[in-house]
Amino acid sequence: MFKLKNILVLFAVLVFSTANLFSENYIIKSIDIQTDFAIVEGINSKISLVAKDSLGNIVDINCVREIKLNNKVFNIVFVDGIAEFEYIFNEKTDLNIQCEGIEASKTIKPIPLWMSIIPPLIAILFALIFKEVFSALFIGLFSGAFIIWIYSGTNVILSVFKAILTIPDTYVLRALFKTEHLSIIIFSMLIGATVQIITKNGGMKAVINILSRRANNPRSGQFVTWLLGLVIFFDDYANTLVVGNTMRPVTDKLKISREKLAYIVDSTAAPVASIAFVTTWIGAELSYIQNSITQLGLNESAYNIFFSSLKYSFYPILTLIFILILIYAGRDYGPMLTAERRAREKGVTAADMEQKLQTDLKEMEVSDHIKPNIYNAIIPIAIIIFGTIAGLFYTGWNPAVWENKSIGFITKISETIGASDSYKALIWGSLGGLISAMFLSLSKKKLGLQNTMDSMINGFKAMLSAIVILILAWSLAALISDLHTAEFITSAIQSANMSPYLLPVLSFVISALMSFSTGTSWGTMAIMYPLVLPATWFLCQETGMDYNASLMLFSHVVSTVIAGSVFGDHCSPISDTTILSSLASSCNHIQHVRTQLPYALTVAVVGLVFGTLPVAYGLSPWIAYPILIGVCFLIIRFFGKKVEPVKQ
Repeated sequence: MFKLKNILVLFAVLVFSTANLFSENYIIKSIDIQTDFAIVEGINSKISLVAKDSLGNIVDINCVREIKLNNKVFNIVFVDGIAEFEYIFNEKTDLNIQCEGIEASKTIKPIPLWMSIIPPLIAILFALIFKEVFSALFIGLFSGAFIIWIYSGTNVILSVFKAILTIPDTYVLRALFKTEHLSIIIFSMLIGATVQIITKNGGMKAVINILSRRANNPRSGQFVTWLLGLVIFFDDYANTLVVGNTMRPVTDKLKISREKLAYIVDSTAAPVASIAFVTTWIGAELSYIQNSITQLGLNESAYNIFFSSLKYSFYPILTLIFILILIYAGRDYGPMLTAERRAREKGVTAADMEQKLQTDLKEMEVSDHIKPNIYNAIIPIAIIIFGTIAGLFYTGWNPAVWENKSIGFITKISETIGASDSYKALIWGSLGGLISAMFLSLSKKKLGLQNTMDSMINGFKAMLSAIVILILAWSLAALISDLHTAEFITSAIQSANMSPYLLPVLSFVISALMSFSTGTSWGTMAIMYPLVLPATWFLCQETGMDYNASLMLFSHVVSTVIAGSVFGDHCSPISDTTILSSLASSCNHIQHVRTQLPYALTVAVVGLVFGTLPVAYGLSPWIAYPILIGVCFLIIRFFGKKVEPVKQ
């Protein structure tokens, strides 16, 4: 009987304790205050209140509770034990919160908004001074992370270590966790491998051999070189190395100077690759655009923005037209005229070239036993182009759009592409191109399995530096988004009373200076896009521009960053494509820079004065292009002189 009584008592105690425990699980015992990783002065910051029970677990409550925040009463909604709201910190604040008799506090020291410009500014200055973009992006990331940790209350020494660790474990991982970023990396690797294989299996050489047969005088020789630059549109490195090396014997025979060859090669590489539909550039360009429109919450397609920006790409397009006018007129000016006349009179002699990039040329060489076949190049390239187009239509197809008779055909295409998944389309198209290039190489015994695999791996390797730049750029973009750098730039421009219509010109000039100093257009775009695109949109909205006008100016700035990057890259003696153009053409590098610079400056100034500026203020680009072409023709006609052939 006694034992039974003890058992009943123990059971009652157990039931009471269990009931009390469960009841306490729904009573708030403590509140955790969680804030954004970076809290910036004057910017809305998200504050999360996490209700916890006596065991430290989140209380599963869904209700409205009254809290006191620094003696001000708020009604907030708890959803699954978490309440979120926004608060603006203008100075160091002791955050005191009371809820159901529970108090919590946290000291917040906001980062001054002006300090948000420090990370990108350090990245830019570091790149300008040391001529190296990888370390510049890393130092920019480090400086931003260091600022965040210092203002979070961490001491200086610990902040240094935390800042270094924050780069890979927070910002790099955040960049790589995005599906669109991984898609760009995969696409870049696939198209790099395809370019390498169709070069090694003789497909590219066959294309060049066919076109080079049409060259029988200086004018036709230059035109064929220009045309080849357009044909090999998908990669600026492949364009430079393949066209330069293949056309050099032809242009030598026709007494076209190495300087002119290098100029045509260099000026049909990046300009074409930067604006073509499917290239090694498009992935990065779409990624930068997508990051900005996602950050701004715009319901727009990155592809649509890119297509809209093409009509504003005055420098790349005008450069291609400028070369055609030079060829047609048979005129040159400046150092190029001297080089051309010397070549016509004395013939062409090889230059004493740098040896450090010979490996690049060897990787592009075709073995003697391989017979060039044009289909080895045409089929994979066609599959990439049409496969991507098919992918865009497949992922964006909406029967309702195509059954709507009230909208035009072009609008239907635009809406279909705008609704498509461009990243999937690019991967599908480039994968199809790679598989077809491998199949053609193996089935026709152009390359053995080992050589095909080696070529594919070399293509992957060729894209490594570009991929690293992309990852660091994405990471820096995430950092400056946390610091609200765009808001600071917008406020600075507003305080200076700068018109938003001047932003395209300003973006071009800054991008050109940065690209010239660093020698990389990719690195320039990586730093500039996250800065200027959000700032452009914010400024347009602040000045009262409507959505369509803001979007048009936004697209214009997209194009001027690309154009300025390409222009600076053309003029820079440390640019990789400029060096490769000299090497592939066997032209003295300094001579190449000296002879190309006047032409690049001419096109840039004409493009800015008669294209970028007036179009930003409302002139139609379709009116601007005839004016631009006419001005270029007049400059060549009155400043250029005939390069007379040698009288035999």
